[in-house]
Amino acid sequence: MSKQGKIFSMAEMAANGEAPELLFWVGCAGSYDARAQKVTKAFCDILNAVGISFAILGNEEQCTGDPARRAGNEFVFQMLALQNIQTLNEYEIKKIVTACPHCFNALKNEYPALGGHYEVVHHTQLLQQLIDEGRIKMKEGGSFKGKKITYHDSCYLGRINGVYEAPRQVLESLDADLSEMKRSRSNGLCCGAGGAQMWKEDEPGNKRINIERAEEALATNVSIIAVNCPFCLTMLSDGVKAKDKQDEVMVYDLAELVLNNVVGGV
Repeated sequence: MSKQGKIFSMAEMAANGEAPELLFWVGCAGSYDARAQKVTKAFCDILNAVGISFAILGNEEQCTGDPARRAGNEFVFQMLALQNIQTLNEYEIKKIVTACPHCFNALKNEYPALGGHYEVVHHTQLLQQLIDEGRIKMKEGGSFKGKKITYHDSCYLGRINGVYEAPRQVLESLDADLSEMKRSRSNGLCCGAGGAQMWKEDEPGNKRINIERAEEALATNVSIIAVNCPFCLTMLSDGVKAKDKQDEVMVYDLAELVLNNVVGGV
């Protein structure tokens, strides 16, 4: 847990003989990408506001290895995964929350085969739980009341893990007007970054996939596009800019939307 905004590492908590309620797995994007760092901070602010004791691994956190496995480098994936599992098991971690669906999928579904068994939740699931329990109190008639918002289902949270309702329930708590895209839920369209596509050159074609997805989002005539993944955040932001709509339509992670609507502010 943070005291006056300070975030503690597992090493610091262990040195004090403390054990957090959960570990926040920040991920590479949440650590190093300037835009995703804002999501990391927003989520930490929410956890602190509701009094959840949490810690991060800090310098002891390696990449989960998801991009390496998706790109076909199984050796690098297993090397990174085994390092992470050793660290997590040394700290006797039981519950992990992450704001990245790629990290979520790797930790939840792929680490058990290598000896890493944890309860893993995505941050949208935890946000929905905290709202349902009344621990996060949302403003009535808040900033987003009546505003049109569309929601993009990330591949790794949606189709791969079947999490569709939690993010939508979070959006409902904002009293916003949710306008679904033509392709959504199990029929959602990839933003173009998954499967290690984030790090490779475009394949032949006449349109980038993130442009097509941004066009679908803009066709709903919304002022906000909500996402749950740092890759989607980048790809849809770039797509909106490519259509020269960045001054009219904003792309936000759900944690940022919730933070902006918490009773009393943070």
